[in-house]
Amino acid sequence: MHDMTSKSYFRITKDVFSNRNILTIALTTSAFTLMEQGWRPFWNLYLKTELNASIPALGLLAMIQSSERLLFQLPGGLLADRFGRRKIIVYGTALRIIPPLIFILAADWRHIIPGLLINGAASIYMPAYNAIIADSLPEMQRGAGFGAFRMIISIPRIVSPIIGGVVMDALGYRKGVRVFLFLTVIVSIIVTVVRSRVITETLVDDKPKITKEEKRGMRASLAEKFNLPRSMWIMVVVAVMGSFGVRMVREFLPIYAVEVVGITNTQLGLVQTTVGLITAAMALPGGMFADRYGRKPLILASRIITPLTMGAITLTYNFPTYYLARSLSSVGDALGGGANNFAGGPAWDALVTDLVEKSKRGTVMGTIGTVTGIFGAPSSIVGAWLWQTYSPNLPFQLSMVFGLIGAGIFALGVKEPKRKKTLD
Repeated sequence: MHDMTSKSYFRITKDVFSNRNILTIALTTSAFTLMEQGWRPFWNLYLKTELNASIPALGLLAMIQSSERLLFQLPGGLLADRFGRRKIIVYGTALRIIPPLIFILAADWRHIIPGLLINGAASIYMPAYNAIIADSLPEMQRGAGFGAFRMIISIPRIVSPIIGGVVMDALGYRKGVRVFLFLTVIVSIIVTVVRSRVITETLVDDKPKITKEEKRGMRASLAEKFNLPRSMWIMVVVAVMGSFGVRMVREFLPIYAVEVVGITNTQLGLVQTTVGLITAAMALPGGMFADRYGRKPLILASRIITPLTMGAITLTYNFPTYYLARSLSSVGDALGGGANNFAGGPAWDALVTDLVEKSKRGTVMGTIGTVTGIFGAPSSIVGAWLWQTYSPNLPFQLSMVFGLIGAGIFALGVKEPKRKKTLD
């Protein structure tokens, strides 16, 4: 049985990455993540200690970044469905070269705002990025395909955070973060060149020539883009609930770990490494489970586990208890994308792909990004205010409430469409 399962994993992974686009995107995303995860877990600690950002200032920066991204997600989706995926991905990737340069030069937390704005503009390519992956996966292996993809891009999260933690303890936040930012710039340039030369368009066969009649009917065509199944709109609502809850606490997790729980940077890096390991290990099995038994059970499990572990963070008092809570949270994230990916994960992505036809996927993924951004943008400010005014624990407790309400809405409102039987 174990041997058969191993062969299934190998076969699915081989099938998925035999596609040139998926292989290219997976490898380039992994390269970028390898550098980014060296500094990202310590970013808010860097802002607080080196650039004099208060807790409310961190909330404001998070809101600016979310607000900027929401402006570009829907236009990015519409452009991806109208003009193709490849160009949007290449231009958006190129924009990501600039923010790390601005972050390196920043002497005060206010100076990073232009970098956040440009980084938000770069997110215009995310709907195209998600759509080109969805386009490239066979229907009967979508869950496993998304799982295999996520497994590969999660591998750098196993290595980089612990290295980053050791570097931060050895060099301090100022030197440590800037070393990784410089490396991020170099890798971003390489990633842009590779994507521009290797990625091929997936919407070519579906893209008709634009006639005068079609131009006159653009409004009707746009309205048709949003003619979606009821379950899809309910998933948008669930993503909004998850977005508000997660964004309320996400920016403050490292600060809570170091300043409230009292762990070291190296220990924080070890936590993030473990999160990456669990996510990578469970992504493919979770996707295969979603193909065989359905997407909904995994997503629902994720939407329950993740909020509960957010609440459990407030019960942690040392490294082992914090480590356990974050490890359990990563299980939920790996199953259905309930934590950092409040609108993602193999099962979630597969269900969206099942519900939405190819010509609308970019628009729908952009819509999810925009709507969750609109409603989630103020949550970081709310979290900062609750932290400062009442207690660092309160944002995590309210995050749990929002997440569990979203889980209830998902359980009652979403119906999974019938699919072809998965081949053994």
